Amino acid sequence: MPTPRPEVITPVDHGLLEVETLADLDRHLAEANLRGVALQGIDLTAVDLTGIDVRGALFIGCAMTTAQAVDLIQRGALVVPRFADLPYPTEPSRLYTADDLATGFTAGGFDAMYDTQVYRHFLAHGGAMPDLREALAQRIHDHGIENALRDETHDWIAAHGPTSVVGIMGGHVEQRGTPGYRDAAELARLLASAGRLVLTGGGPGVMEAANLGAYTAVHPRADLMAAIDDLAVAPDYHSAQAYTAAAFAVRDRLRPDPGTTWAAQGGLSFSNSVREELILRLSRGGIVFAPGLAGTVQEVFQAATMTFYGTDGGSGPFVFLGRDYWTGRLPVEGLLRPLLATSPLGDLAGLIHLTDDVHEAAELLLAHG
Repeated sequence: MPTPRPEVITPVDHGLLEVETLADLDRHLAEANLRGVALQGIDLTAVDLTGIDVRGALFIGCAMTTAQAVDLIQRGALVVPRFADLPYPTEPSRLYTADDLATGFTAGGFDAMYDTQVYRHFLAHGGAMPDLREALAQRIHDHGIENALRDETHDWIAAHGPTSVVGIMGGHVEQRGTPGYRDAAELARLLASAGRLVLTGGGPGVMEAANLGAYTAVHPRADLMAAIDDLAVAPDYHSAQAYTAAAFAVRDRLRPDPGTTWAAQGGLSFSNSVREELILRLSRGGIVFAPGLAGTVQEVFQAATMTFYGTDGGSGPFVFLGRDYWTGRLPVEGLLRPLLATSPLGDLAGLIHLTDDVHEAAELLLAHG
């Protein structure tokens, strides 16, 4: 029996024009007015919408009867139905948690885990080249994730300012326990403990290390190093069962107070390019580039293009972690500096910094904030 999907329909409301819970809906129903409102992922099968003004309302990923859908459309609403036969939600209205993604692991191991089930469904339906129906479902899912990430970071930025968000990019092949892994984790811990929100691509390697560092920001440094030692028993993500089990054991042992960290939320999406662009766009406090290959280099120049044209306002520092790597093996710095020097916004070459020291990197980023 396949692992049941977590419905991811227990969100936080972020605006009067977005209805994501039945409690939010009741407030609108009391005024008999849903005009121009977007309803995401709500079970409406037992809700009477007769007499409610629904002109221009958007119902996306909501459970409803055929009769309800027909009635809403006839009265001027837009209805994007739920794709009920997919292993992932049509329009997630909040970010995933680690517990969402781990559903099924305790009983059935890695193969039964929700995240694995979705990935295998993705591969079985064309991978990066899905058929029309699957492609549409994936885009709607990713729209929900993008909207949820914008909502969550909007709240954070409103409280802490735009330069409080820092991105950390780097190679997914960096194994647990290596110096590069430890550096990324330590840097993220320093940033998170100083009040920065750390964003990563969510994968293994440098990304996992940065997530771990942010996750342990409320713990002593010794706890982070001990956690890395425990994880290093299963260093390679290709050994999926042992790798995942070690991660969950460390997470459960170090689980922080939910009110003190944002590190346990994930904006998983099918489209890498959309995810990367959003992370880079949000990282106004600077971006760290740890050693990586093609994917990391792509992110470097994607960020450089956005900064060159100022598409998202001012940029924080570009911190390249690993001087020899970025000037020798992949001399990206030598290409980037003259490029940014010719920006229509002025000479931006000063944004580029190279260092081997995570403390120096943290100081550069915290000084900008």
